[in-house]
Amino acid sequence: MMRSLLFVPGDSERKLLKAGSSGADALILDLEDSVAQSRKADARQTVAGYLDSAKGQSKTPRLVVRINALDTGLTDDDLGAIVRGAPAAILLPKASCGADIQDLSARLSVHEADAGLPEGQIAIHALMTETAAGMLAAASFASKSARLEAVAWGAEDLAADIGAASNRDETGRYTDVFRLARSLTILAAAHCAVEAIDTVFTDFRDSEGLERECHAAVRDGFSGKMAIHPDQVAVINTAFTPAPEDVERAVRILALFAAAGPGAGVLSLDGKMIDKPHLRQAERVARRAGLEPGSLPDLG
Repeated sequence: MMRSLLFVPGDSERKLLKAGSSGADALILDLEDSVAQSRKADARQTVAGYLDSAKGQSKTPRLVVRINALDTGLTDDDLGAIVRGAPAAILLPKASCGADIQDLSARLSVHEADAGLPEGQIAIHALMTETAAGMLAAASFASKSARLEAVAWGAEDLAADIGAASNRDETGRYTDVFRLARSLTILAAAHCAVEAIDTVFTDFRDSEGLERECHAAVRDGFSGKMAIHPDQVAVINTAFTPAPEDVERAVRILALFAAAGPGAGVLSLDGKMIDKPHLRQAERVARRAGLEPGSLPDLG
């Protein structure tokens, strides 16, 4: 379960060490936007060292590395430095279409082989709305690689790509293009059967605004949210953790369908009819609560 994914500059050893105790479910070790061009090589070495040091630790956040985009000429240098450290996933920025996922997957296979890792061990996360091309090709991300684990959206790079002066209006609400990017991410995630990750909330001092945005993300189908500051992690984790009553209802629905067998259609719970959409929603709540198949509690 990845409720919170905290960005950490890859060239800051101090911030990397501090981030491990932030409570984030995942750390995004950044080699891209937060690292100056002159510091790219140093960042690769620092991130590689951090990955190596994390291998012997029993409790660490899930480690994701954001590499530089495929059109920068830096991708293979990034992968050559960090794949041997076996990160859980690679975050691909500015993914323009499903072919980019295939491209990255093929490159990962080569680097995994060089590092002696099983092919396919490292997953892919895609930032798919940072360019107009990525938005327009949202449907193409499906079925391109079994490595694809999550898709996320970004508002800052998209604003630069389309020439928008701002991504929010005077009330603080995202403008139409950016609401579309958000919606396409949810739809693409469902189409690809992967997790949908909400974008960062840049005003890290506004915890109330962050909380509102988190609850809206949960409501609309996102499974987690990226963070730019450690202080945002607790707010995100709380918002994306299902309430106990929701978990209990989900477990009851799962138990009913399990008892009814694979051919079950419409069932009754508390005097109301439930069917397969309710089952899928219950499965989603159970995943968000960290319940694995076969480990559901007995409600008697």
